[in-house]
Amino acid sequence: MKEKVIRLATVDEVKAFVSAAMKCDFDIDVCYNRIVIDGKSILGVFSLDLRNDLVVRLHGEDEAFEELLDSLAPAEKRVEKIA
Repeated sequence: MKEKVIRLATVDEVKAFVSAAMKCDFDIDVCYNRIVIDGKSILGVFSLDLRNDLVVRLHGEDEAFEELLDSLAPAEKRVEKIA
């Protein structure tokens, strides 16, 4: 299981996140404090406090989805890849 920290600042980012999550064939949890919701549920994601950082738990691997998560990382936690 992998964990990544993200911040969803806009409605479009939430839509992109949920759309990409739905393409994965494994469970994705989004956590904030003690709340854990299904990352494939747009209503669940919108129910969270999106002003704060969220922890995403991946129960599998998908390179494209992980790249999206890296792009949604808060600026202070973003690690740029050097090519």
